[in-house]
Amino acid sequence: MKKLLIALAAIASASGCSVYKVDVTQGNILTQEMVDRLRPGMTPRQVRAVMGTPLLRDPFHAERWDYVYWHRPGDGEPERRRVALFFEDGRLARIEGDLRPRPESEAGAGPRSIEHVIEGEAPRKRKRPWYRRLWPWGGDEEG
Repeated sequence: MKKLLIALAAIASASGCSVYKVDVTQGNILTQEMVDRLRPGMTPRQVRAVMGTPLLRDPFHAERWDYVYWHRPGDGEPERRRVALFFEDGRLARIEGDLRPRPESEAGAGPRSIEHVIEGEAPRKRKRPWYRRLWPWGGDEEG
């Protein structure tokens, strides 16, 4: 009888236990909307404003940027996406990979241009306040 109670207690406590598997996401988040905003002739700065910093930049092929996204839900199949952007003469020339820009008629009514965000001068660096320049550990770098 005692063994039966121990066995029932073990089964009852084990039945409530489940293994939790963590979702794993790696790389750059890639969405169709991001790729839809890309246009041939965009500068690297404009592309970076839309897509973010590329995950892979080959030093031997500086004109190619690779964006890779991998997501595995804890209890599901992994999802993989890859997009390679190729530049010629400092302008976006072509896009290869799992996501391609859709024609404008299919892309929806969202904003298509980012020129207002990235045109113009870069923000100027501010000079450090006089009291920060006197601090012996700060040096002359910006802060």
